[in-house]
Amino acid sequence: MAVRMVVIGGNTWEVAPSGRVTPNDRDEFSLVFTRRDVTPHDTRVTRYSPMGARWREQSLAELDADDLARLFAQSQPGSMSPERGYRA
Repeated sequence: MAVRMVVIGGNTWEVAPSGRVTPNDRDEFSLVFTRRDVTPHDTRVTRYSPMGARWREQSLAELDADDLARLFAQSQPGSMSPERGYRA
């Protein structure tokens, strides 16, 4: 699974596709942002519709740091998302 690193607000976050498949499996993807330098890990989740590639890993690779920061701003805590099983 593809993993990217992005710095947002002075913190380093790992970004990876969630692996969760929705009924529209190529129209909407979920990303999991994980901050591992804190205990417990801070996890946030967001969904987006890809503008280019329709494969999770390739779509993630096409996003630049500004796109990731914008998606992070729209994210919700992991404990509030089905992608994380409603747990942090």
